[in-house]
Amino acid sequence: MQKAITTLTLLLLTITCFTQEPRNLLQQKATHAQLDAWLLPRNKWITYPAYADRAGWDQLTGSVRNKLISDGEANLKYKWQPVLATEYLAFERDGNRMIQETPRNANIHALLQLTLAELAEGKGRFLDQIINGVWQTCEMTGWANSAHLIAQSTKRALPDHREQLIDLASGDIGSLLSWIHYFFKDTFDKIDPVIAAKIRSNVETRILNPYLERNDYWWQALNNQNGIVNNWNAWCNSNVLACFLLMENDTAKLHAGVYKTMRSIDQFMNYVKSDGACEEGPGYWTHAAGKLFDYLEMINRATGGKINLLDNPMIKRMGEYIAYSYVGNGWMVNFADAPARGNGEPGLIYRYGKAVQSFDMTGFAATLLAERNGNNDLSVSRNFYRTMENISIDAALKATQPALVSAPFTWYPQTQFCYMRNNSGYFLAAKAGFNNESHNHNDVGTFSLYIDTLPVFIDVGVGTYTKRTFSSDRYSIWSMQSNYHNLPMINGEAEHFGAEYKATDVQFDAQKRSFSLDMAPAFVKEAEAKVWKRAYTLSDKGLLITDKFELNKTVAPNTIHFITWKQPVIAGKGIIEIPNGPAMVQLTYSGDAFDATIEPIEQTDQRLKSIWGQYLYRIVLKARKLQQQGQYKFVISKR
Repeated sequence: MQKAITTLTLLLLTITCFTQEPRNLLQQKATHAQLDAWLLPRNKWITYPAYADRAGWDQLTGSVRNKLISDGEANLKYKWQPVLATEYLAFERDGNRMIQETPRNANIHALLQLTLAELAEGKGRFLDQIINGVWQTCEMTGWANSAHLIAQSTKRALPDHREQLIDLASGDIGSLLSWIHYFFKDTFDKIDPVIAAKIRSNVETRILNPYLERNDYWWQALNNQNGIVNNWNAWCNSNVLACFLLMENDTAKLHAGVYKTMRSIDQFMNYVKSDGACEEGPGYWTHAAGKLFDYLEMINRATGGKINLLDNPMIKRMGEYIAYSYVGNGWMVNFADAPARGNGEPGLIYRYGKAVQSFDMTGFAATLLAERNGNNDLSVSRNFYRTMENISIDAALKATQPALVSAPFTWYPQTQFCYMRNNSGYFLAAKAGFNNESHNHNDVGTFSLYIDTLPVFIDVGVGTYTKRTFSSDRYSIWSMQSNYHNLPMINGEAEHFGAEYKATDVQFDAQKRSFSLDMAPAFVKEAEAKVWKRAYTLSDKGLLITDKFELNKTVAPNTIHFITWKQPVIAGKGIIEIPNGPAMVQLTYSGDAFDATIEPIEQTDQRLKSIWGQYLYRIVLKARKLQQQGQYKFVISKR
């Protein structure tokens, strides 16, 4: 069963943020010279059968062989889509990034499925289409997303042939092409040697050489001065590592490239808090901790087990975070830009859990699979390595007994996330933190509440990514603002962006099942907030929220906001009712202290609409009188 993230003393825990000393876990495991000695001879680390080994592929693919082949057959007549210059320019012109990413991603997904089908069947039926896909991909000026090309020297949305950018997409594509080259080079050479040569030239030009030559990709964090290091680091480095291991023939360059990835990945592990939580939210776990796991598994295999961090307790905590963030019925805690539904790859979670010996993870993976009626989506986006690993464990995953973690609490003291459950079906997720986290929302002190695995008070999440999402206009987007989270506006003012806007006096009391913080420092100075101490206390009867405050002066009425996805009804003085499946939840408060209104928020963004429906609702409780100090109480319970 789950253990508490910190030692269970059941004492009051008061945590403050601090700057961590660099762990440099990989560099502690191996010097450059040791890596040189430990790297296995080229491609000896690969566990998959050679293309010609038909018996090996039949054994590996097992019961999924027919599905892999049928997925490939669906792409035998696939029309490779051009990515037009105007589709790149759309990002500059109207902020639309998907118009460029969608056709490119469709091409790469088709190429992946054709590759898997040919490996599974081995009759050559899919080779011509694979060659078409390879050729079309290599003919592209660039592989990166239009939204990321601002990192070019030109600062424009068209890919510049004079400068290759390694981003999430280009790394995925380089890795896929490297695997295709590994399996099919001899076969391609019988058709025309220029095919394999073209792959090699492109991977060298677009991935290997730029990575060796440059230290200024922001995600490398090699010159990091206490800046954010997020999923990009693990994602890009896992792809770069695969490209070097599969494609680099020069021993010195191979060793230099691999060791450089170790130095870079260390920066990500230095940034992550020791409690293992993903500050980007569970929705990014797949790309953060998940990509780190892919990397660590590959470097372990490539060194014959000499470099092994999979027994490190922090790596295990990073993995288990995804299991502990699951509410049930498809719902997941979704701080920051994370989506509230659709999270988690059962195959990845199972593999990670087996590697770190976590029954909580393997049982959770089996639970996800069962909730999806046993449908393990083997083909993972553009990721060939992860897809192959999912195939290799498919039978074992399907034989695993589902088991869902339901511990009374999980406390992440450094990241300042707190989850609590009671015996009445409540799941509370609350956070403290600061307002410059990766994929940040201004949300210090917010909470989400689920009852009987259904969301009641929600974190909206983020809409479809556009140019505004990662620009200076980010906080003009309503869902990023604190007044559209379950938070107060103090003297009419909201929280502000910046690392200095943070929680203080953060406390978790396991005995009292209480989480509290002072959120006053998260607000602009115009809020005149001296203290705003919010406490969440969960009992089996319900959730009590207490706001105890002291202001320097009063300027405007305080307002308390609650966001729901089901339409609330003002049922009486001091009572608001919210539907929760067939039942009803009550929010009670002082009817003498507040005037209540309910604001519908029509959804025009397809991403949010697909999760929450046509409307969201904001409950606004406006204080009737100005108070320089006081206390508000709110009780949430089943009716």
